[in-house]
Amino acid sequence: MNARRSMRGLLAKDGPLVLMGAHDALSARLIERAGFDAYMIGGFPLVGARYGVPDIGLKGLGEIAAGMRDIMSAVSLPVLVDIDDGYGDVKNVVHTVHVYERMGAGALMIEDQRWPKRCGHMAGKTVVPLEEMEAKLRAALAERLDPQTFIWARTDARSPLGLDEALRRAERYLALGADGIFIEAPRSVEELERIGKAFGNVPQIANPLEGGVTPLLKPADLYALGFKVIGYGTNLLMRVARTMELALADIRDGKFALMGTGIGLAEYLKLLGYEDWARIDERYGHGSVRTDRDDARPGELQGQRRA
Repeated sequence: MNARRSMRGLLAKDGPLVLMGAHDALSARLIERAGFDAYMIGGFPLVGARYGVPDIGLKGLGEIAAGMRDIMSAVSLPVLVDIDDGYGDVKNVVHTVHVYERMGAGALMIEDQRWPKRCGHMAGKTVVPLEEMEAKLRAALAERLDPQTFIWARTDARSPLGLDEALRRAERYLALGADGIFIEAPRSVEELERIGKAFGNVPQIANPLEGGVTPLLKPADLYALGFKVIGYGTNLLMRVARTMELALADIRDGKFALMGTGIGLAEYLKLLGYEDWARIDERYGHGSVRTDRDDARPGELQGQRRA
């Protein structure tokens, strides 16, 4: 619950809230160490990094939730979790909301894509009828375990149905009580301006995906257009993938020119919290502290076991 209040508190502050995307527990630790106030986890980076598949609906709640749990357990920052379309009908949506609330998610985002869904900047998207998404959103809002859980309503209607329909859907989702709005994949600065002005002080998300269709503006510029949250969901993953490619080629070709350019062992262990585990091991580990059982006579222990 503290994480949920913290997320709402961050959204109430002035200025843009930049959410870097974590694709695994290590990247989440790096985000926290870098000083970001919160972060996000999306399906695109998670299924790519964990399962090596594209974000086209190949993985369901169980598989994705396993990755989310690993990431969320590594840090204490408030997190926005992408729950796709809720993985089924209204029952599945409520179940999904509860799963992530129990993990401690401060904010959840549900979308109106038709399954199998795909990354919002990929071609071939379709959306469900408006009434179907409204039913899912109504269920998510009414049945969330904690009213502090922030529910974002996302529409992917811009690509298949046009910006006017995306705006109409966003307005309907807000009328149902959605806490914030995300119109995915606008295609120009003019469209960003129109979206940003459309809903007053309601929190909105911009998603300037590298290689995607939305203009790559800086957070301050997007905030000036009306967007509170600036999500960089895939940036870390893309850079990590390129770095690994270069490192592998360097060793494969026998050049070894990149040796020593990565993080050092001591710094890596510090990042993982090794000192804390070493302290616990030193204080409580085998041979460090004698216990009453250590002093007991064998016969006494045998008698206890027989009892």
